[in-house]
Parts: sequence; C-alpha cells; structure tokens
Amino acid sequence: MLFRSLQADVMELKAVRDKRAIAAVLEAELSKGRGPVATIIVNEGTIRVGDYVVAGTSYGRVRALIDDKGDRRDTAGPSLPVELMGLSGVPTAGERLYVVRDERIAKELVTHREIKERQRLTATRRKVSLEDLFDSIQSDEVKELRLIIKADTQGSVEAVRDAVSKLATEKCRVNIVHSGVGAINETDVTLAVASDAIVLGFNVRPDVNASNLSDKEGVSIELHTIIYDAVDRIKKAMEGLLEPVVKERVIGHAEVRATFSISKIGTIAGCIVTGGKVSRGNSVRLVRDGVLIYEGKLGSLKRFKDDVREVQTGFECGI
Repeated sequence: MLFRSLQADVMELKAVRDKRAIAAVLEAELSKGRGPVATIIVNEGTIRVGDYVVAGTSYGRVRALIDDKGDRRDTAGPSLPVELMGLSGVPTAGERLYVVRDERIAKELVTHREIKERQRLTATRRKVSLEDLFDSIQSDEVKELRLIIKADTQGSVEAVRDAVSKLATEKCRVNIVHSGVGAINETDVTLAVASDAIVLGFNVRPDVNASNLSDKEGVSIELHTIIYDAVDRIKKAMEGLLEPVVKERVIGHAEVRATFSISKIGTIAGCIVTGGKVSRGNSVRLVRDGVLIYEGKLGSLKRFKDDVREVQTGFECGI
C-alpha cells in the first residue's frame, strides 16, 4: 500500500472523489445465493449503497458493496475493487458502470441500449439450426455459423468462446455475435432472429418468454451442461458428421412458492402451475435465476393431502 501511494505521488495520479462514480467491470457472475454479482473497480467518483447504476444493458440499485476482505462497505472510492450486488442482470467484463441520478434515467438508458443492439443486425434471414448447417456442408457450401453464447459465469462464457472459435474449417467459419452471463432471455432470441444465429446455452435455461418466442420465430436453442458435449456437437455439424438428437417437449411450468421439510420424505415444494400442466412421472428441472439446480424424475404430486395424476395451470400442488 505504501509503495502504491508513493508511486501515485511520483506519477501524479489523481482522481476526483466528489462526483457520481464511474467504474470498470472486472468480472461478473450469476451467483446461486446472491443473484447477479459484479466485481468492479472505481475509476473516479464515489459509489454508495443505494445509488442507481447502469452497466451495459443491466441496471439496478446498489444493495451491497463488499471489499476484498469480505467486509461490507457503505461507500467505495477511486482505485478500490469491490463486489456489487443489486443489478438486474449480469454485465460483461470490461463494460463501464455509471452511477445515475434515479431509476427512471437508468431504465431509459438501458432501453435505448437494447434498441440499438437490436438494430445493429436488422437483416432477417432463414433461421438455421445445426441440422441445417450439417446439410449445407454436405452439399459443399461454404457457410458461416453465427452463435449467441450464454453461460452461468463469465469464466464459462470465455471457455466456450475460446473452444468454439477454434472449430473454424475451410467450409465453415464461426462468428460469435454476442455472449453474456445469465439465463437466455427474450433479447437474446430477438438478436438471434435478426442475425440468423443459433443460441448456445451452457448451464443456463431459457425463460418462458424466450422459449415462446424461439418457438414462434423458429430460433434454434442448444442447451448443454458439459462443455465437451457442446463443442463436440458443433464440431460434428461443421465436419458434416452430425448425428440425430432427441428433441424435448416442455409440458408445463411451475413456480415454487414455499418449501416444507418432512422426515422420511424429504423436501416438498409448494408450487403453483404457471403454464401447461404437471403430471405424475414427468421428468423435471429445477431452475433458479436461469441456472440449472436439479434434474430428475418427479417423485410425487399432491393436491392438498390427495395424490393426483396431474395439475393444470392456475392450481397449487405439492411436489
């Protein structure tokens, strides 16, 4: 610390503290317990708990600031790295984070940026899937594979980007249109429509709006939990060796409202069915903030104390 202070004096490095903060996002992830968490370093000004902030297409009110020792802080000044919680989404590493006057301004900025992002690629072409790419490569056409990559952490995003970028062949180029951390959302699908891209999700799931829009627009979403499987599937498509894949059909969605622990049985999830239906014996996935938590078979299904075969939209049940 003494050396850095001396170096700052010698180099005459100075920063204004008394202004709205501008910071750089060093790292970001979707934490299972804390939601979107961004590690930032303040370049100038001072950021405070309660400030409204914007980073890329994410915004929010600062809920907590945690320093490198794990201590909570009320403020963070220039050159201080902290973890910030309270954002609506996960920003990309390298983005600028700005403190703004109020929530209205934050929303306006984010909306403007989202519109600009959608307008960046406006040409609507025929939607493609890895199967389409496989067929066109077999017919000796030179193609470009456009990808939108979403993952649960920034590290995973970079790993998938690096692995996929190395797969380019003489017959097929790889173009990563966009990458980010968090669940696959409606904006990702809209961008895929505009750019004629495939959405590749690693350890994340599409939300309900994204799923509905992808079905409507014919956007292909590839979901994987093992990076080697994701890379291998894309590689086989690009080499013209793709094997058929079984497509899943989503029957329904349910939202967990409460949990109950019962001895000899385990944890019961008190749910409300928000779409489709839930049937006894279904395969289920538990997803939190777009991240896959559990995958398996539905053990039992009850309405109040009675076992039931299925539960329709709008009704409560125990799972």
